[in-house]
Amino acid sequence: MHDLKIFQLFINRYFCKLEVGLITILMKWLTMIKEFDVSEGCGLLARWQAGDWLAKARLKDIFDQAIAGEFDANFAQAAPQDAVHVGGSLNLMTLTLMHDLYGHDSAEFYKGDAERYVRTTLLSRRLLGMNKLYVSWPVYGFTAEALGQVMMYPDKFPPGSDPEVVLITKDNWKDIITPDFNSGIPKIINDMINTYQKLTGLEPVLHLSAPYSLAADTFGQEPLLAALVHDPEFANDLLDHLVDHVLQPWMDLFFKHYPNGWVELSDASGSPFFIGPQNCKDMAIRSIRRLVDENPWGHRVYDANYRGDYVTQAIKKNRTSRRSSAKNNAEMITLQELTDLKHSVCNDFIIRLDDDRVPISFYEQQAIARNVPLFAGIGASQVDRNSIEDIEGSKKTIKAVSQEYVSAIKNVAKSIARNGYVNKIPPWPGTVYFEDISSESNFELIEIIVKTTLSNGNLEL
Repeated sequence: MHDLKIFQLFINRYFCKLEVGLITILMKWLTMIKEFDVSEGCGLLARWQAGDWLAKARLKDIFDQAIAGEFDANFAQAAPQDAVHVGGSLNLMTLTLMHDLYGHDSAEFYKGDAERYVRTTLLSRRLLGMNKLYVSWPVYGFTAEALGQVMMYPDKFPPGSDPEVVLITKDNWKDIITPDFNSGIPKIINDMINTYQKLTGLEPVLHLSAPYSLAADTFGQEPLLAALVHDPEFANDLLDHLVDHVLQPWMDLFFKHYPNGWVELSDASGSPFFIGPQNCKDMAIRSIRRLVDENPWGHRVYDANYRGDYVTQAIKKNRTSRRSSAKNNAEMITLQELTDLKHSVCNDFIIRLDDDRVPISFYEQQAIARNVPLFAGIGASQVDRNSIEDIEGSKKTIKAVSQEYVSAIKNVAKSIARNGYVNKIPPWPGTVYFEDISSESNFELIEIIVKTTLSNGNLEL
């Protein structure tokens, strides 16, 4: 790419007023990417982020090629089985790119063309050097919309439920029926799954809201929290209704067509950080356990995004004199107990998210004890450029964190390999996972994380 850099300097100095379209034509013969390099990709995105019009033209050319199918062979390259994976969620970044490069709003990006959505999402991962491909969508908005919830689709942000138009109330919740899976959002999701499987050859994954988060997005976050306190029986009845009439039928149909598929549930609203460990156990995880325990495909259903493990270590204060110490003790859930609960709805790997705030060594030990791989999450705030005051200090910190994570993941993989781990399904050998990358992320920090993972992640079994 040395010739390309010289060419860019020449263009910037002598032809800075040329139209972007002409620049794209002039550069096209130099810019056909055969393989993706993390430094080039992150550098290009950083220049685009800074408003470099030449970088924008370059990205437009690359995305044009991807949409036309010219990188499909690259997307078919499998992740290595002898090295730590790096992957993550970056729908927000791709949405902003598509809005800036093509003028697409979020409705057009997410719902306009399934093949375009999957190709551009996979391309974004390759630009960041990710060796593990994965596709997701705005799961909370999509699952709620499938039920009939009125949504809001901003230009540059993912869809969300309209807070002024609530779908479910205490008067009509029993009227929620099974959606039509052959139209609307379910069909869009199915088209994405088909495209993902066709391009990558990987096992299909259906990504849906878990019962609690689905209730929160259609009944309302605050009313649902009030029900947890004042009417827990109703809250559980509502969750069971969503399981019986929405999620289970949807999964039945999915596994009928894709018996080797997976269902990933997301339940951030049901995390111990938001509703407490006891409600997480009795409401959120309980409802997922019904899907896992009561169906022949239950072992292929998992939820990996419960966050806030540190709340189990907080000192529980007796806020009212009327609450007995016995009741307080009954409501206490330890970190080990919460880990057991989370593992009951995510059997195949252990994950540590940034908001858990518990040392990675604890999760490393838990993964080895259960003979499953380890995932380590990089939080959005860790790479958010707007919250960084000392960039050089942040670079040193994030490199040290990355090295610690890679070391832990490798140690787990080597330990379970010695124990006879043979179930090398998608979690193997473990992943450094970006929880959320957006156009406001710092691409220098992302490059450090990815390069540290790729350069230190060989297992050498």
